[in-house]
Amino acid sequence: MEPSRLFDLPHYMLEKFPKEDMLAGKINGNWKKYSTQEVIDTVNQLSAGLQKYGIQKEDKVALISGNRPEWNFIDLALLQIGAVNVPIYPTITEEDYKFIFNNAEIKLCFVSNNDLLGKVSAIKSSVPSLQEIYTIDEIPGAKNWKEVFNMGEGFDPATVEAAKASVKAGDLATIIYTSGTTGVPKGVMLSHNNIMSNVKAVSQVLPLENSDRTLSFLPLCHIFERTVFYNYVYNGCSIYYAESLDTVAENLKEVKPHYFSTVPRLLEKVYDKIMATGNGLTGTKRKLFFWAIELGDQWKPTGRSLAYDLKLNIARKLIFSKWKEALGGEVKGIITGAAALQSRLARVFNAAGIIVRQGYGMTESSPVITIDRFEDDDCMVGSVGRPIPGVEVKIDPSNGEILAKGPNVMMGYYKRPDATAETIDADGWLHTGDVGTFVDGKYLKITDRIKQLFKTSGGKYVAPQPIENKFVESPFIEQMLVTGNDQKFVGALFVPNEDQLRSFCKECGLNNSSMEEMIAQKEVLDKFQEICNDYNPNFSKIEKIKRFKLLPKVWSIENGELTPTMKVKRKVVLEKYSKEIDEIYDV
Repeated sequence: MEPSRLFDLPHYMLEKFPKEDMLAGKINGNWKKYSTQEVIDTVNQLSAGLQKYGIQKEDKVALISGNRPEWNFIDLALLQIGAVNVPIYPTITEEDYKFIFNNAEIKLCFVSNNDLLGKVSAIKSSVPSLQEIYTIDEIPGAKNWKEVFNMGEGFDPATVEAAKASVKAGDLATIIYTSGTTGVPKGVMLSHNNIMSNVKAVSQVLPLENSDRTLSFLPLCHIFERTVFYNYVYNGCSIYYAESLDTVAENLKEVKPHYFSTVPRLLEKVYDKIMATGNGLTGTKRKLFFWAIELGDQWKPTGRSLAYDLKLNIARKLIFSKWKEALGGEVKGIITGAAALQSRLARVFNAAGIIVRQGYGMTESSPVITIDRFEDDDCMVGSVGRPIPGVEVKIDPSNGEILAKGPNVMMGYYKRPDATAETIDADGWLHTGDVGTFVDGKYLKITDRIKQLFKTSGGKYVAPQPIENKFVESPFIEQMLVTGNDQKFVGALFVPNEDQLRSFCKECGLNNSSMEEMIAQKEVLDKFQEICNDYNPNFSKIEKIKRFKLLPKVWSIENGELTPTMKVKRKVVLEKYSKEIDEIYDV
């Protein structure tokens, strides 16, 4: 049976490669594993319980939770009775919750914990359609998801099967509200076929095997990790959920995964920790460490000399083997997306024998449009690879925008035909809003976002993303944002890497008691000017960073400065730090 709807996937897995650990999550410090059959049985009973509650085809149900097996139970149980799963980020504002719940006319809501119960309870009176809130954690006085599950006890399988039969591949499966940097959230409508086409296409280019273990920690409410989950099931992989982002390092050692997906920011943090360890070494060990790093910086997928590969094999045995151990020791590959991966990181991880490949896409494309292939002779560092099977990509000659077409392109924005028409043209091409180019006629390279381009007062256009991507290669820079719209020159806001800055201050005998005090010191400002002097030659005269301000606090999702996929919300940061930006140009 070839699956055509998302809820067909567990049955396909059961038929082809049943697992004793299809899903696993931590409960009180121990891994709780669910076999493929247990997942199917749980999902079927929960579907029956939802039917008895009164959930019908096309009803919208909100799911707000971190990654855990219950997320998948609820998701699949809703999908197979034709209901629409509306997953929502736990970290968004109360106003966004209110908008999404009313816009989607949410009938029922599942939340994972007491904090989220409080958030949703606070808006319940403002959402006429919302009937009930159920929690996943057991919370005194709150209704628990198992109450719905128990409603399905002793169910007639025929009722669930009839509901499943009524769901077609082209039916709406989910509405995912984008975490856009401006305006109210837009609900992206994705059908079963949109996502299934992506799963099947990506499976043709990822070397997953049914014996592979995977670790999942990116949010399932985002289409990237959700499609990755369906992909793992389609290929018979076991899926283990990290307890939280804080426990990923520990969970990697426990699970020893073969694959996992991540965002560049997390890989950057891993690299920073490795470099901090290297900086603490002395003597021969230190020399060997930085010899290996220098060797890694020279890595390229093809055209390596025999002498280089011999040195690399030595470096892998002496130095890089420890990196693999830190990732569990059995990692075969890492997929990264949602933002640009520094080429330097791609080179050094691949040199270490840890295959890292970038993908590119957006919620509106379910999400994958391109992916860099795992074979060394078919990948390109700095690119996001080639289009996946069945997806066409072209560059708009008028403005350089990347356009995509394929079965993965969304049905449209929920209740927003105007926005849909702006994003998908009459010929079916999805306008991504990204600017890019093809290298060697086949490897897609993202160069910027159309909306992020700005013009200086001299009338020159500046693309901030390439500048930012280059500067954050410095270990001293945690985050940055390029400024200069309608100004005489280009400036920047820098958020220093606290550990690196603290070490620098200690070595120089400077005050390192707090970020606020560190960034005010002349020697620190001189250091960042030196960094600007080192990186500015990579850019044209108009693109060089002329002046900057250092900020003491890291931008975060919680404070609204980053999207849930850790992209900087430029408008928010520009408004929040308008005073500091004014000071850059007060000359």
